[in-house]
Amino acid sequence: MMKCLICLSLILLPLISVVEGNLGGLGNLGGWKPIDLSDLNIQSLANYAIIEHNMQSKANLVFVKIVEGKEQVVTGKRYDLTIAAKDGSGATKNYEAIVVERPWDHYKSLESFKAL
Repeated sequence: MMKCLICLSLILLPLISVVEGNLGGLGNLGGWKPIDLSDLNIQSLANYAIIEHNMQSKANLVFVKIVEGKEQVVTGKRYDLTIAAKDGSGATKNYEAIVVERPWDHYKSLESFKAL
């Protein structure tokens, strides 16, 4: 009986530490973390957000730069991007875009886009 309990504890303790710790190296699953704003994929997603917003709202925004951003691991990744863009008058304003991406099936979706 004692040997069974020792064996069981040797199996369960590492599993508990993984669940309570960092999920076996997956980091902050579900939490937001900063991103590299110069990454070409992030730049592409910001441009996608502007183009998609322009198509949906008949706006004419022009991408300037990404001001800040973060990502969240979900089924794929959700990006919260603050994007500077010029409007038709030439004024630059900041916008918040939420973009979801799943690279394995080439899925991209603009969840929200709003002026800040």
